[in-house]
Amino acid sequence: MSNVLDEPETFTFVELQQQLGGVPAHRILLRPTPGTATEADVMRLLDQRGVRCELIDGTLVEKEMDWKESVIASRINRKIGIYLATNDCGETSGEQGGIRLILGRICFPDLAFYRYERFPNGEFPTEAFPNLAPDLAVEVLSESNTASEMELKRKEYFLAGTQLVWEIDPESRSVEVFASSEESTLLDSEGTLDGGKVLPGFTMDIGELFAKPQTRA
Repeated sequence: MSNVLDEPETFTFVELQQQLGGVPAHRILLRPTPGTATEADVMRLLDQRGVRCELIDGTLVEKEMDWKESVIASRINRKIGIYLATNDCGETSGEQGGIRLILGRICFPDLAFYRYERFPNGEFPTEAFPNLAPDLAVEVLSESNTASEMELKRKEYFLAGTQLVWEIDPESRSVEVFASSEESTLLDSEGTLDGGKVLPGFTMDIGELFAKPQTRA
């Protein structure tokens, strides 16, 4: 992906949208000017306004996540936590855990799992946005996500070393499991998530992700 500053003077906003995967205009920040944004801008917006923006080739793109989508991610995190209690092999991070991928992207997976081997010298990174590709990246789709946007993100995950990506679609109550940027299996609400080589032996019924809240007497 080329930097927008390298484009000809006739580069338009529509072309910028296309370069970013067709994301809606309301998610593209124009300050700083597209092509000039930095990691410091990502941190400033997160600290001062609580706004999560992904950095894509010098352009800030807001990462939207509604309350229901956050609940879905937390249900997976809870299930993985139970698995890790007896299979101590790594750590998870939530929706605020930004990471630096290749090709000039700062990314905020809705949930990510990292095997211990990912951590240099067995220590947690000290950078705000570490160079740390997750073994598993989970993305809960919102209404504003586009197919092209997610395709670009998947490619960068796998180029960085991610082994497994789960894309969860609350609208269709399904999960698309990617073992590579283009190889996938679509599971409906009757299916079962499998941790594969990343989380050997881990399973979760997809119906659990979309179940109604349960009350306890």
